[in-house]
Amino acid sequence: MPPESARHDLVVIGAGPGGYVAAIRAAQLGKTVACVEKRSTLGGTCLNIGCIPSKALLDSSELYHLAHERFSRHGIKVGGLEVDLPAMLARKDAVVKSLTTGVAGLFKKNKITPVYGTARVASPNSVVVRLNEGGEATLEADHILLASGSEPVNLPFLPFDGRTIVSSTEALGFERVPEHLIVIGAGYIGLELGSVWKRLGAKVTVVEFLPRIVPLADVEMGSLLHKSLTKQGLEFFLETKVTGGRVEGDRVTVLAEAKDGKTLTFEGDRVLVAVGRRPFSEGLGLAEVGVQVDPKTGKVPIDGHFRTNVPTISAIGDLVEGPMLAHKAEDEGIAFAETLAGKYGHVDYDTIPGVIYTWPELASVGITEEQAKQRKLDYRVGKFPFMANGRAKAMDETEGVVKILADAKTDRVLGVHICGPRASDMIAEAVTTMEFAGSAEDIARISHAHPSLSEAVREAALAVDRRAIHG
Repeated sequence: MPPESARHDLVVIGAGPGGYVAAIRAAQLGKTVACVEKRSTLGGTCLNIGCIPSKALLDSSELYHLAHERFSRHGIKVGGLEVDLPAMLARKDAVVKSLTTGVAGLFKKNKITPVYGTARVASPNSVVVRLNEGGEATLEADHILLASGSEPVNLPFLPFDGRTIVSSTEALGFERVPEHLIVIGAGYIGLELGSVWKRLGAKVTVVEFLPRIVPLADVEMGSLLHKSLTKQGLEFFLETKVTGGRVEGDRVTVLAEAKDGKTLTFEGDRVLVAVGRRPFSEGLGLAEVGVQVDPKTGKVPIDGHFRTNVPTISAIGDLVEGPMLAHKAEDEGIAFAETLAGKYGHVDYDTIPGVIYTWPELASVGITEEQAKQRKLDYRVGKFPFMANGRAKAMDETEGVVKILADAKTDRVLGVHICGPRASDMIAEAVTTMEFAGSAEDIARISHAHPSLSEAVREAALAVDRRAIHG
């Protein structure tokens, strides 16, 4: 338990990927740091109820799907295959516990004071914490960092009840596989969790207001993913507006309106509302101390050094502009800490990758082809299908393509989009190339191990200049 009053160089509010990384880096640079977390464990949404548990379930459900659908093609016979959902969920929880415990160990190693409770900024240099174990603590600080993250957006006409109409949090721990899961929203959260439960046996219907899934993705790549997920059995209703719903016992009815005005009715036993997330900025006392907050978005405006309009208070992660991604928050946390210590902290927002962890995965960095056209850029495109990649053939994972956009004059890489196996790992090569202002030829001239999936990236780079070897 912290003392009633303690002073630190830095107090961080929120122990998610942005907050805990900022705390660690600041401590490495000699700052005394306290980090306030409202949960009983560190790691924030990502480690506790987001990125990590969802990937654990994605991997477990993918293994079940492979055993059920494709092991026989590899000469592996399996009998009596069934899902042990309690064991699967227990494994997911064990993965989460291991990582959150690991963060606590890092705090101890770096002499960071964890404070468990609900924080409120009391002044430009103090934070009052209502402790989870009772009582209050006041933390004085030379600087305060807001890293409070975000929360799921609720639909007022279809409010969360935590059991039948749920957010991603509850969808990570259904006590049984749903008979019919209705997913509202075809972004990455809805598609990932929809994939989990479809693989495990649920009927999954995805209802999306916009005319395509993953609307921020390159159109061609989003279309490839759409076709793949449809082939896997997910049913999509696009350009469809959800207008209401009702719960009767264990059943739920969702009402919607199609593009042509026709009323649609969906009946199921679970509804996952995945229409986005909003910054968690309410209840922090920001207005009382004069910190500006955008009334429409809930985001906190910052300058180029992460400072709010109150010089001693900074903000990072989901609380500020930019994609709501854990690795973006981590980069900002490191850059903030280094700037606070008088060093040069920087985040290149043009080279932050985005990944959708369905199967196949969809990973991207840089601009889409649609953005290139909108900006009237002179560009060239190189593509290479995994169908022509030796390792993909050997793995029986031939679905998807690598697409590279490069400036027509300089050959500088403008964007890379990968729909295919292990795209989340392969995108790092593209990020590195773009970070160093590299060209498609740079990728093409680098030796790639054979056989490997990454050879598809090299071939796509060669294809920019119309000289792919295996295409």
